Amino acid sequence: MSYIAVDGLDKRFTVRKKREKGILREKTVIHALQDVSFAVERGELVGYIGPNGAGKSTTVKILSGILTPDGGDVTVGGRVPWKERREHVRHIGVVFGQRSQLWWDVPILDSYSLLKDIYRVPESDYQKRLAQLTEALQLGDFLRTPLRLLSLGQRMRAELCGSLLHGPELLFLDEPTIGLDAVSKLALRDFLKEENRRNGTTILLTTHDMEDIAALCPRVMVLGHGKKLYDGALPELLSRYDTQRILTVRYESGAALPELPEGCAVTQEAGDYKITYEPGKMPTAQLIATLQSAGTIRELTAQPQNIDHLIAAMYREMDL
Repeated sequence: MSYIAVDGLDKRFTVRKKREKGILREKTVIHALQDVSFAVERGELVGYIGPNGAGKSTTVKILSGILTPDGGDVTVGGRVPWKERREHVRHIGVVFGQRSQLWWDVPILDSYSLLKDIYRVPESDYQKRLAQLTEALQLGDFLRTPLRLLSLGQRMRAELCGSLLHGPELLFLDEPTIGLDAVSKLALRDFLKEENRRNGTTILLTTHDMEDIAALCPRVMVLGHGKKLYDGALPELLSRYDTQRILTVRYESGAALPELPEGCAVTQEAGDYKITYEPGKMPTAQLIATLQSAGTIRELTAQPQNIDHLIAAMYREMDL
């Protein structure tokens, strides 16, 4: 049996509209999840993506035992999360990007000490694990600082440390890099890859930052309107929507850009020509041959669209 096994998962929420004068409050049923099935093996690092309201956080809350589904079967490590919650939470860690498990007004080291007691971590194991995480996440300078005095990046590193102190075999990350600067994001990605490699920690990552997914997750699942729409490799998914590319060319002095086929958009900046084209209509090799006919090329670079643009195109095509 797979480490995480989800079969026909269904979750509905009843929403009551605001009462208007003389009218009874109406109820609307929202299907957050509809017949969602997937399996995750132990040690996998999987991205779980979709637009706002797709059902990502609902899935994480069910898998972590916070919510009870209305239908379907779920096991994590052989346990049913919401039925065996006390035993289940000993084996998992959860980081919500907009919520904290640490205490706001006390030094984070005191929060860690309390988490050690909650999870009943032996003192020797706690000290060893804390030393490893402190070094890996660079927490040494503010272990005795209250959480409220830390920057957002420091708080996220502190939260991640707190979720890993008891050595969970499964880590849920819900928007862990939200609001982080580029340096903090890179450091956090490196840490997660090492945690997965060294300890075999299974990681389920939900995020809107597609660079996180591209850097971390060999496998990605796409959720939309509460339904699973895709499950596979990210490059294969993006290749379906890689309909536009950018080619930048600089000629030796004196050469001018030749006439290009219809559909190519050209902008010029500081001697460089930036050409946006559709590889399905104009093969890259053919476009380069046309450019070479105009003169000697000094520099030429080709690149696909930004991953976020490709995912946005995918959402539009799937009507998400």
